[in-house]
Amino acid sequence: MGGSASARSIARILSAWARPALHARKLRDLELKAGYKAERGQRGAAHAYNIKSHRDEERRWVEQAETAYARFVAGWNPRGPKRARTGAANEGRQ
Repeated sequence: MGGSASARSIARILSAWARPALHARKLRDLELKAGYKAERGQRGAAHAYNIKSHRDEERRWVEQAETAYARFVAGWNPRGPKRARTGAANEGRQ
């Protein structure tokens, strides 16, 4: 099933919003690699990622988002709704 695989992919892409502690941790790692000053002894935005219960809660949020997106995609119509003919194209031909 390609639909559920793409639903999982989209849910993982959107996980940056669903897992703010992980996102903050990744951003901080990038900042340190880019040469930003290491602020030792300070609890920054990425500190929440060190707390296991917080990581588990964020993981549950991601699972719920993935389930909701899979439900949404299950009813997806790739062609879109049928357009009603208005007759506007034939008005100038009479």
